[in-house]
Amino acid sequence: MNGTFVVIVDFRFKEGQAEAGRAVLLEQARNSVALEPGCERFDVIADPADPQCFWLYEIYADAAAFAAHQTFPHYHAFAAASKPLIDTKTVRRLRLEGP
Repeated sequence: MNGTFVVIVDFRFKEGQAEAGRAVLLEQARNSVALEPGCERFDVIADPADPQCFWLYEIYADAAAFAAHQTFPHYHAFAAASKPLIDTKTVRRLRLEGP
């Protein structure tokens, strides 16, 4: 797993936009796993205590695979569709250490 690249994105959607946000996150997850050879995992995680909060947990073969992820048409469509729904967004780029 040396070099495995992990991205965690923390989303808070605007009030009343959680369902629309959830839909675009799920579509992005399906597209990323189906269309990107370097995308090894893409989970959408909901917070049952706060319906406006979601996380993405993404695993890529390496940093280059994540960079490629950001060039796909479905990524740009996701970015455009999600932008007006988002209140806050935090992206963390990490490295998986094991096991």
